Amino acid sequence: MVNLQLDWEQASVLGLVLLAGQAMASRSLRSSAAAPYLQESAIVAGLYALWQLAASVSLLGTSGAFARGRWIERVQRSAHLPSERSLQHLIADQSLIAQLCNLYYAAMHFGVLGVFLLWLFVRHRDRYAEVRTALVLLTAACLLIQLIPVAPPRLFPDLGFVDVAAKYGQSVYNLSGITVDELGAMPSVHVGWALLVAWAVLRFGTGRHRWWILLHPVVTVFVVAATGNHFWLDGIAAGLLLVPSVMAARLFTGADHRDAGRTGIGHGDERSRDLVKADHPCD
Repeated sequence: MVNLQLDWEQASVLGLVLLAGQAMASRSLRSSAAAPYLQESAIVAGLYALWQLAASVSLLGTSGAFARGRWIERVQRSAHLPSERSLQHLIADQSLIAQLCNLYYAAMHFGVLGVFLLWLFVRHRDRYAEVRTALVLLTAACLLIQLIPVAPPRLFPDLGFVDVAAKYGQSVYNLSGITVDELGAMPSVHVGWALLVAWAVLRFGTGRHRWWILLHPVVTVFVVAATGNHFWLDGIAAGLLLVPSVMAARLFTGADHRDAGRTGIGHGDERSRDLVKADHPCD
């Protein structure tokens, strides 16, 4: 499978192009409306480039990665967590399902996040900075932990795990050797981002259909485990990191103060109730 992810150099070039486009658009009355979108896209591309660059670095190279992976597998067995092998047995020999899972792992990780950020910027721009900050903090926290390499389940065939993507020729990794970036299994950024998207849609969206977003983290957890790309504990760790990331983002962006003002805390007039209604339009 073609790796759908840009490397840090490609993302850097994209960010510069978008930034140049933003500068040109801001000078033109016809295209000035596009300037904020180009600027924000440039920022996201820049942050993505930093993430990809950091992901290629490890404190210990590949040293100890397999020992840590085996340790996680033992901890999970001691905690009586279900084995990821049980999910692999459901899909490994089902060609269509297995390939769909591989595609979801490779493409929807970024695809859903991109669509979500666009929706948030267009429909709830006053909340965008809070969510983007939470995204940056969560990703940074994951990267700090990933500096210590941990091998994913798919690299342990002796324990009964299967590399489902490699089996169907859909691996996004270099099959000629183990690279540092594929040893950043703990914690799972896939799961962390999916949980963040679901949290934000449920919090800031108002339509009844917003609850369908819960399928994304559920499917993501299933896919990363069934394809052998993550242990359960990788996803649990990402979920635990999300909580302080969201709390810190609200503090940094003044979201708590803004919410208090909009809900009229300490004020009992009619204007406060109108502000509450205005803050929750129908999507």
